[in-house]
Amino acid sequence: MRIIGIDPGLQRTGWGLIDVQGNKLTHISHGVVTTDTKAPTAERLVKIFDELTQMMQLWLPDEAAIEETFVNKNPASSLKLGLARGVAMMAPAKMGLDVAEYPANLVKKSVVGAGHAEKEQVQAMIKILLPGVEASSDAADALAVAICHANHSSSRAKMGGIMSGGVR
Repeated sequence: MRIIGIDPGLQRTGWGLIDVQGNKLTHISHGVVTTDTKAPTAERLVKIFDELTQMMQLWLPDEAAIEETFVNKNPASSLKLGLARGVAMMAPAKMGLDVAEYPANLVKKSVVGAGHAEKEQVQAMIKILLPGVEASSDAADALAVAICHANHSSSRAKMGGIMSGGVR
């Protein structure tokens, strides 16, 4: 099973692909869609959608997962994040994939063991779970979303998850 994890953002949207076979995780690819902060919002959203779509057409994931939006103190920032998240969800949905959603705390707890882990801790655990992978914080977060989905999706839950002691 190939899973794409997405960490949405209007400036930087991270994505990461893993294959899951039994309890083995294999890194496929990862990256970040970066948009120009001076460009109109609509152009930025199109870039996120187009780049995610191109990447998924190349790697053909079977399942998709995205981090849920947390409420920001700044309503304008929350709205922009929501727009980026909507476009990031639409890309796999348009390819016929269901898109699972996971709260950030569950993603962190699934990968690090603590729901309030720092970005650096997530990056460090990604290096352990996917040896040899050097990923920016956005891409590491996306890989963490994919790993969280591997542990929590209904198709995987029947098999006991992939990480011993992992949260399900």
